[in-house]
Amino acid sequence: MTDIEAMSPKAAFELLLAGNRRFVAGTPEHPNQDAARRTEVAASQRPFAVLFGCSDSRLAAEIIFDRGLGDLFVVRTAGHVMGPEVLGSIEFGVGELGAPLVVVLGHEGCGAVGAACAALENGVPPSGYVRDVVERVTPSVLAARAAGSVRAEDILAEHIRYTVDLLLDRSRLLSERVAAGQAAVAGLCYGLADGTARLFAAHGQDLPVADPRSRVHN
Repeated sequence: MTDIEAMSPKAAFELLLAGNRRFVAGTPEHPNQDAARRTEVAASQRPFAVLFGCSDSRLAAEIIFDRGLGDLFVVRTAGHVMGPEVLGSIEFGVGELGAPLVVVLGHEGCGAVGAACAALENGVPPSGYVRDVVERVTPSVLAARAAGSVRAEDILAEHIRYTVDLLLDRSRLLSERVAAGQAAVAGLCYGLADGTARLFAAHGQDLPVADPRSRVHN
């Protein structure tokens, strides 16, 4: 089992990104995906990261980060929008399972972000519960536009940062652990074509510098 007892948030982040580099290069190792690992984690789990990402079918976490059973505690919603059940799941991964890293994973061409932009432009919100998803993405679109950003990639970057900030604002457990250096939160954007996960936001000690087009908070 991946030993996270003494793993720092930085080490967890580096482990995650190393897997993504292997995936991008086409040299995955497929760690922790055999029968022995299945037996090893049957009784308990100690994931080294909580991954909160979009539900998009092209964002299969264990594939794009080249990890296996028991490595990632995954929570996914369309547009990585957040509600009480999401916050509770993330806090469980950090507080009960001890994961030192939380990652918010957005991606290029996000349908939820696109739907929010379209609803603002044509004034026609979607029907059913999809409307709730769009309404939760809308603050990010409005913030990006208020800052003069209209490009899809800039709006997406704002939504990733907004989700990271909202997570830390709403979860006292997580914000306290980040302040104490026991955990970190990173916002990544996944490129659908090249498979690269780029850092767009970071809260926590010793994390790498984010993409130049984004802000970093330590």
